[in-house]
Amino acid sequence: MVFGSFGFIRAPYGDYWKFMKKLIMTKVLGSQALERSRGIREVELERFYKNLLDKAKKKESVDIGEEAIRLVTNTLGKMSIGSSFSQDNNDATKVSQLCVEFGALSHEFFFAQVFHKLLQKLGISLLKRNIMDVSRRYEDLLERILVKYEEKLDEHQGNECMDAFLADESAEYKITGKNIKALLAELFFGAGDSSASTTQWAMAEIINNPNILKRLREEIDFVVGKKRLVQETDLPKLSYLQAVIDETLRMHPVGAVFPREFQQECTIGGFYIAKGTTLVINAYGVMRDPDYWEDPNKFKPERFLASSGSSWQEERREQAMKFLPFGGGRRRCP
Repeated sequence: MVFGSFGFIRAPYGDYWKFMKKLIMTKVLGSQALERSRGIREVELERFYKNLLDKAKKKESVDIGEEAIRLVTNTLGKMSIGSSFSQDNNDATKVSQLCVEFGALSHEFFFAQVFHKLLQKLGISLLKRNIMDVSRRYEDLLERILVKYEEKLDEHQGNECMDAFLADESAEYKITGKNIKALLAELFFGAGDSSASTTQWAMAEIINNPNILKRLREEIDFVVGKKRLVQETDLPKLSYLQAVIDETLRMHPVGAVFPREFQQECTIGGFYIAKGTTLVINAYGVMRDPDYWEDPNKFKPERFLASSGSSWQEERREQAMKFLPFGGGRRRCP
């Protein structure tokens, strides 16, 4: 939406899209890449904890969504360009603000695309101006950050994400500054908005369900103890916490609906579908369908715990077509 097909999300399926996906999965989000960058996340998470503790001691109010966006953008900034926005509070504020604005505009933009003829006379041009304004401000911010990165390139040696973009002259595709800014925008906006929304909904559901909060505390006390905070390495052992997150995503998906465009004409169930037709998938409806979920409108993390006699993998396979918080297929959010 911000940089069009220069990025990854809106690029048409083909060699360039596959190249970019491979780059992201190997250099940013792959298991080995995540393991190598674990130290970065630990530092930013500790900074996040300390900030919340300081505000609690001062009895200050906390905007969980804003703090979550700041944590994610700081972490991604360090992982991708070797610089945490927490080192420049002004940049951190700007990125967080742009993420919030982008999140609101993305929902409007989606419905404008689907119902563009109906909405054409009801302010669609204003929406486009707002999108262009956010895009311009974000591009200016990223341009300044990338210039700083290149000026101090020696300090960032070993940053695999940016090295992959800038250093490989023999790569299948020559990555331009526009491509880099587009990809960073998609990482920051996508992760920032979704993390903030999911964190806020999870907190709301936990507060409204004291029994779930009690069980969650018991699991954390048993696995982590009471003398330290939860670390990333604890997560595989915190099955109920993971179930709470999954149930939050089921009931409150970041993308309630998501579009797919047919690249060629076809016939499905006797209906002819022309090339270029947009299919809108109602993920919210699927994940609250009583045919698929027992008590679909009730917050029940237990549904995501492996039942006796079945493995976690078996449960996941059964849920593959009905648990769609990040879409599905090739275009599924990594």
